[in-house]
Amino acid sequence: MPDRPRREPRLAFRGWRARRPFWGGLLLALGGGEILLTEKASLKVVMHIGMQGLAGYLLPTLMVLLGLLVLVNPTQRLFYSVTGVLVSLGTWLTSNLGGFLLGLLLGVAGSCLTFGWLPDQEPRAGRRRRRERAERRAARRPRVSPGIRS
Repeated sequence: MPDRPRREPRLAFRGWRARRPFWGGLLLALGGGEILLTEKASLKVVMHIGMQGLAGYLLPTLMVLLGLLVLVNPTQRLFYSVTGVLVSLGTWLTSNLGGFLLGLLLGVAGSCLTFGWLPDQEPRAGRRRRRERAERRAARRPRVSPGIRS
């Protein structure tokens, strides 16, 4: 087996992250985790408004699962993001007002980021370099002041 140059782990992770809606999936999973943690909070903090029991644990668990699925299988991101928004909004009724609003907002923001992610977009660094080259070319050209036409 020929020796291949090993990529630095940070560069490998950066490449993996660039091919998927990483921040959307992470926020969705973190929102579900936060709601699950508020379910286990002490009784002085817990409000328990809404339905109790299985739904209070099922919806945040589904949020965590959807966030992880977005990271693992980004081709199905539209289904996961729409389901994530609906489940996140459902936690308002079932899980301490959506984890005291923090988990709800994290879930909705993550789902929206996932829905808006486009896989065929070129990296930002390339756009930035192109813009800088265009600005340098424009700076080299002689500027012509607009004349008064009669």
